[in-house]
Amino acid sequence: MRTDVWQQLHTDLTPGVQQDQETYAVPFGAHQLLLPIRQLADGRRVASLIVNQASFAVLDALADALTEKLRPFKPDIIIGIPTLGLTLAEAVARRLGHPRMVPLGTSRKFWYDDALSVDLKSITTPGGGKRLYVDPRMLPLLNRARVAVVDDVLSTGASIASTLRLLSLIEVEPVAIGAAMLQGEGWRDRTGDTPVEGAFATPILTKTAEGWT
Repeated sequence: MRTDVWQQLHTDLTPGVQQDQETYAVPFGAHQLLLPIRQLADGRRVASLIVNQASFAVLDALADALTEKLRPFKPDIIIGIPTLGLTLAEAVARRLGHPRMVPLGTSRKFWYDDALSVDLKSITTPGGGKRLYVDPRMLPLLNRARVAVVDDVLSTGASIASTLRLLSLIEVEPVAIGAAMLQGEGWRDRTGDTPVEGAFATPILTKTAEGWT
């Protein structure tokens, strides 16, 4: 199992599926980022990114890039989507000069309100069974604020759709959605008219006689 993925920014890789047919080099500014190729439940393959397993240098580069993509929207506060989006959301909020962020959660605290929760599914947890909560004590921070939502990856759009449903319960409409990676195109039907920004994009991979393309 390769352990060098997500760990550094490269300058000498040809973008796309690598010769080992197990990794994908994605263009990222003047560099390339090496990602492992994972098989989904339906047999398709995708380039995978796990931000909390990346080196700090890679995480910093992703946060820097996403911050500059979101800065023009002038968000007052960043909302982080659990679990992997929280690391990136905090880093973006700090770079924007915010004193804090609002993390959504999947663990129900005793003071939470079930009416302020929705079902949650994602590409990595297709079976669902989780719920997404907003802490009632965070509501004053979101009232009439310019909110940007940050996640690690947008793929099927299932988790961002749940997030937008949850925010609609508290009458919050984000000014933008940000993610480190935009994976394929399936998320586009889930985000409506909300602008979406990503640090980089990767395709859904298809098997051919020559390998994954």
